[in-house]
Amino acid sequence: MKLAELVFIPYPGISHLQSTVKIAKLLVDRDDRLFITVLVIKLQALTSLNAQTDDVVVSTGSERIKFIELPPYNEGHPGKFRSVLLERRKSHVRDIVAELVRSRASRADSPHLAGLVIDMFCVTMIDVANEFGIPTYVFYTSGAGFLGLMFHLQHLHDQNNVNPTELQNDPDAELVVPCFVDPVPTSSLPYAAVAEGWSSLFIQYTRRMREIKGIIVNSFVDLESFVVSSMLHSRLPSLYLVGPVLSLKDDPDRCKASSGESDTDNIMKWLNDQLPLSVVSLCFGTMGFFRVDQLNEIACALEQCEHRFLWSVRKPPPTDKSVIYSMPSDYSDLMDALPEGFLDRTAKRGRVIGWAPQVDIMAHQAIGGFVSHCGWNSILESIWFGVPIATWPIYAEQHLNAFQMVKELGVAEAISLDFKSGFYIESERSVLEAREIEGGIRRLMEHGNGIRSRAREMSKRSREAVMEGGSSYSSLGRLINDVMDNIP
Repeated sequence: MKLAELVFIPYPGISHLQSTVKIAKLLVDRDDRLFITVLVIKLQALTSLNAQTDDVVVSTGSERIKFIELPPYNEGHPGKFRSVLLERRKSHVRDIVAELVRSRASRADSPHLAGLVIDMFCVTMIDVANEFGIPTYVFYTSGAGFLGLMFHLQHLHDQNNVNPTELQNDPDAELVVPCFVDPVPTSSLPYAAVAEGWSSLFIQYTRRMREIKGIIVNSFVDLESFVVSSMLHSRLPSLYLVGPVLSLKDDPDRCKASSGESDTDNIMKWLNDQLPLSVVSLCFGTMGFFRVDQLNEIACALEQCEHRFLWSVRKPPPTDKSVIYSMPSDYSDLMDALPEGFLDRTAKRGRVIGWAPQVDIMAHQAIGGFVSHCGWNSILESIWFGVPIATWPIYAEQHLNAFQMVKELGVAEAISLDFKSGFYIESERSVLEAREIEGGIRRLMEHGNGIRSRAREMSKRSREAVMEGGSSYSSLGRLINDVMDNIP
């Protein structure tokens, strides 16, 4: 029996690593001929992220998945973070791959190295795969819509001499993108796709992705059918939509209360006392945070709308450090961040928490809506559980995700599609007013029956996609067949 080994290279971010490990487990569980080695990249400065990384590695629980940690490196300049960080690890990756090839060649029963599976930000590792004559696949942790947009921007740049940074000059303009039904407002374009200093990097990443054998996307056909059909007519690498790839179990020990009982237990007990579909959850992801002035507006909106709520509030990183290197944390005392008396006035109908066990919360019958930053993992989780979203994008590709969910699919209500948080640049931070937040929550919770029914239908389709015979199940099988065909 032929055996195959894939080397996975995830980007150093917890959401990227979790998705990578999950797809690795799907592959080895699906076919016992597959073996996977995951190369783990850590940063010396991100101690909290490194601890979460260790938790993910320990919990994998598969004998056919092993992890190799690359030597840590303390990157100095955030503007060069992605390119320099990963470029300087290329020699380490080359040495590891060379050792794998040597060790496998010495044993006839060893798996053959069948390819590299790299993160969307790790395209520099294509050079390593080319040196060893093996194919490269990209695991794309965002949706197919963002992928299609980037291919279009790269085409405009290389073929039509269009500078993507100029697209942000007119915030009221729209861009016709082949993979979307409606024109995309330039205000919904991802920051990194159009910002000076970042756009060129993303164009470079996308250009290099045209060289690879295939792109594995954490999405499913029914969610992005128009995107997929439009991309099939383009000269692009093979697409494998294998999602939703989710980690459907939160860590109950992640956040402990002073009594020793986990905060997750306390949260779930509170939710158990609420009526079905009566609670709106507000959570803005691992890297999401707001300054006190914005927290005051959210608090005001929650008081005025009078809905039951579960609100995850995170403390901003220190202002003297780059947010890339400093993670949001929990407040030691939430009264330091919220309006005076807010917790007392809303105690009977709301809970304010720190870190949120989002999967457990989204699965609970009491949750009727989700105010979200629209990170791709959060979107997939909300769709899986059929929970409609009120969109509040903050950074990365979240504005485009929000546009897709609201305008293209109709499974979300817009609080904002063009809010600028200053996640990258503090001077660009704006504040969304309480009336806008309150209006979005009311539309979601009181008048969102159409959105709710579409979210439930998409939930059904997401589950069917990963079942035997479903589109994602079949796509995963096609990927495995293609990998095995690479073996001599």
